[in-house]
Amino acid sequence: MIFVKLLKESFVFAYGSVLVNKLRTLLSLLGITIGIFAIISVFTIVDSLERNIRESIAQLGDDVVYVQKWPWAFGADYPWWVYMRRPVPDLRDYAEISRRSATAGNVAFSVSTRSQVRYESTYLNNTVIWANSHDFQEIRHFDLLRGRYFTPYESSAGRSLAVIGYDIARNLFGDEDPVNKEIRISGRKVTVIGVARQEGSSMLGGGSMDEMVLLPLNFARTIFNIRSDQLNPMIMVKAVAGVPNQELIDELRFILRSARRLPPATDDNFALNQASAITRGLDQIFVMINLVGWIIGGFSILVGGFGIANIMFVSVKERTNIIGIQKSLGAKNWFILLQFLYESVLLALAGGVLGLLFIFIGTLLVSHLSEFTITLTLANIILGLFVSAVIGIIAGYAPAYNASRLNPVEAINHTF
Repeated sequence: MIFVKLLKESFVFAYGSVLVNKLRTLLSLLGITIGIFAIISVFTIVDSLERNIRESIAQLGDDVVYVQKWPWAFGADYPWWVYMRRPVPDLRDYAEISRRSATAGNVAFSVSTRSQVRYESTYLNNTVIWANSHDFQEIRHFDLLRGRYFTPYESSAGRSLAVIGYDIARNLFGDEDPVNKEIRISGRKVTVIGVARQEGSSMLGGGSMDEMVLLPLNFARTIFNIRSDQLNPMIMVKAVAGVPNQELIDELRFILRSARRLPPATDDNFALNQASAITRGLDQIFVMINLVGWIIGGFSILVGGFGIANIMFVSVKERTNIIGIQKSLGAKNWFILLQFLYESVLLALAGGVLGLLFIFIGTLLVSHLSEFTITLTLANIILGLFVSAVIGIIAGYAPAYNASRLNPVEAINHTF
């Protein structure tokens, strides 16, 4: 109990010293405040950016393989013109995979383009038109705000129907219910049967359903040339539950090489893409960005630490007589040491809290003024406070140690 009481008393001395020297305390805070603001603001922005990008990538599906002409990650020694000569995936490839694959749960053929969409006198130019075979909804999950999705018969028969995104519905129809209304796509009448629930913007661009119009593939064939490279034909394959992606990829490679009659020594003339190819690249990028954040903030923290150490040496000089009196009355060395360590840590933590407060205000402003949501996470708050406390201990230890080793007689007679 005596030890706890002494600890508390040591803290009270430090707290009183911080309050008495307000100007010096404020000046001491600035370095740490700037340093913590620099480090944690970088981490906060990077974490928010990474979260938004990963959420966009998650829409692609971790268990989905995309059969395409172009890979998402190029080999270092693979000439681009080799990829250029590849054929695009076609309906024959789609039929072969659907018929022969034992590990594929759902298979969908997909093309996308841009076209004008019109409702009465309202036009939307350059709108994304995404045409897919029926299994698309099982691969790329989305919720419907109104209406319904295509039936298997409507998909196979190529009925002129559409499911439109939230933003498309709002811009074309306003407050009017779009379901069962007719729109025109490339001059063709199309009946709206459903409206997708709002998903929000995608960091990767083009991944959100909000600004898209979905059509049955067999209807889109009557409007567009789905064999054109310009429409980016691809086959989306979702694995059966419990089947790892690598097993699905191996089977797809065998089926496609067989269907395209590729000799054993010939390279693949198709790409099997998956979301993990993007996330691997992102991991390396964000590691480098975090490292840069530490370097930038580290210099500010270092300056702040020297500032606190300098102030603490001055504080020891000012209170040398008081230290001598305390020691003459029986104060132990560790009691004096803790006084100044407490003061140093208090200064650093106050600076850290102030820096975190500025970051929090900044996140609110950015989130309010833009569509990009930034969140100051609990992990970054704890990191900021931890770094502040560590800097406080390191910066304050040498002055505190010197204070604890003072001779009481010399300390009492010391003149500042």
